[in-house]
Amino acid sequence: MSELFGTLPDGTPVHRWTLERDGVRVRILSYGGIVQSVQVPDRRGSERSSGAASGEPRSAEMVLGFPDLEGYLAHPEPFLGALIGRYANRIGGARFPLDGRACTLEPNDGPNSLHGGSRGFDKRVWDVEPVEHGVRLSRVGADGEEGFPGRLEVSATYTLGPGGALRIAYEALTDAPTVVNMTSHSYWNLAGSGNTGGHELRISASRITPVDEELIPTGELRKVAGTRFDFRTPRKAGPGYDHNFVLDKGVTTAPEQVAELYDPASGRVLTVATTEPGLQLYTGDHLGAPFAPGDGIALETQHFPDSPNRPEFPSTVLRPGELYRSQTVYGFGTRD
Repeated sequence: MSELFGTLPDGTPVHRWTLERDGVRVRILSYGGIVQSVQVPDRRGSERSSGAASGEPRSAEMVLGFPDLEGYLAHPEPFLGALIGRYANRIGGARFPLDGRACTLEPNDGPNSLHGGSRGFDKRVWDVEPVEHGVRLSRVGADGEEGFPGRLEVSATYTLGPGGALRIAYEALTDAPTVVNMTSHSYWNLAGSGNTGGHELRISASRITPVDEELIPTGELRKVAGTRFDFRTPRKAGPGYDHNFVLDKGVTTAPEQVAELYDPASGRVLTVATTEPGLQLYTGDHLGAPFAPGDGIALETQHFPDSPNRPEFPSTVLRPGELYRSQTVYGFGTRD
């Protein structure tokens, strides 16, 4: 089901699509591929189920978002729920070598490129078509868009599986060598409101990619044992994280579970499964009005930041005749 969500200043209409299955409701925007809303029930009989009959679950909003298009246009920086590309995360110096050619991008994060540039995938209107239990978003990025080489045919398919699990499947084809790294930038709050400081997090990662003062990886793969980055057993995250975790499973052809977020108050559980080798944990320390620092936690599945400048990292190069594929599944449940 779709409805008009708003109109851009140039007159382009933006639509919202609603997906529902097994008690989960997800809303997707054609602008930026934004996950605008994810509503999930809490544990049955929760004391927090005010307004519901005894023993009935209460649904609450699991992601940060705005109720109207104007909110997203006025506050683009947090990338709330957005589809990120052509390259998620940072590329140091807004440049990288590819087949002996120096590719220069637009710097939009100091001297670096962040999330595909100032008009990345998050600020484009996508074509949308319904598919079984979901929608498929697609667009064509021109050769040279935001400085990236190659004409890119790209799609992101959002579907709800059994139990309401949200699967995002990315695909891309290019006519010239380029780099691709896509993700979804949702900020999760399983309580539905307030600070996420009480959430418990587990990440199946024995190493991180430490960064310099500009958040560009140094190239080291540092062990998390004995540090505040060790989430191999669940614990509260707290503030101070904007780091890429090197997932123990590496790159896989099918999604494998790599993380779990749990809110003891509501009993809600979020699981993350992916084909990607990395997971960016961002605790929302710089969120601004109308939100506050710590109101949401971003768990961005990805290849590593600055990979085009780090041949020792898993490659993000896509060549003609190859198909870029990436999948991430967000599962929802409850725990007593």
